[in-house]
Amino acid sequence: MGILNQIAEYLYLKKKDPNAPRTQWMKYMHGINRISILLFLAGLIILAIKLFVRRG
Repeated sequence: MGILNQIAEYLYLKKKDPNAPRTQWMKYMHGINRISILLFLAGLIILAIKLFVRRG
């Protein structure tokens, strides 16, 4: 469940852990992870739309 909690934090669905260490590099890593998750979800949405339009 740790991975799902981290994804929820990236997408602002869950509050961040106040006891977690905060460094500048960690902020960069979380920012890049957030961007990659959003791009992946956008790609899935685009693929789903193409699939449904082609069949319709």
